[in-house]
Amino acid sequence: MIEEPWDTHSYLKRLPPEAYRGHAVVHWSMAIDQRKQGWLNDLFHARFREVLTHTGFRYCLACPCYVLMPDHAHLLLMGYDEEGSDQRRATRYLRKQINWLLATEGYKLQKQGHDHVLREESRRQSVFQTVAGYVRENPLRAGLVTEDGLSEYRWGGCLVPGYPELDVRADGFWDSYWKIYWQLRDSE
Repeated sequence: MIEEPWDTHSYLKRLPPEAYRGHAVVHWSMAIDQRKQGWLNDLFHARFREVLTHTGFRYCLACPCYVLMPDHAHLLLMGYDEEGSDQRRATRYLRKQINWLLATEGYKLQKQGHDHVLREESRRQSVFQTVAGYVRENPLRAGLVTEDGLSEYRWGGCLVPGYPELDVRADGFWDSYWKIYWQLRDSE
């Protein structure tokens, strides 16, 4: 693999840093080292949400959906501040905090997470919502829930700092989410 000058310390090829800044939209996947299971519970989920809240506030990010699976996690993150949003820095911070939480139970994340930066055409609301649905449906595809039980999967949700009432499973979620997201972007 050819190493790029901005990416000398990782084994997965990354885009240049500016692709992760500003209004970038990125689907992140983070696996538990050796795909070990047994760490996922309600207490971890609550602590994860706290860490995700701090990350979102620090790096001007909204998370319209995330799902914690028995051996990995998916997050869809959207920057809302052209100057303050930096997803590479944010995920470095988030991964450090998650590893601190996992270490108390003898687990850790794999060395590097996977990312997929959404291109401009994938950021259109209807296309984006399809990507978010794909993230949310991970428990269904893994056979952890039935289609009727997907809304009951308790280790997933959304997180926008300052808006604890948002629930990705609620009717009208997307209307509320987009209104809040555009307010955040307009206030930068």
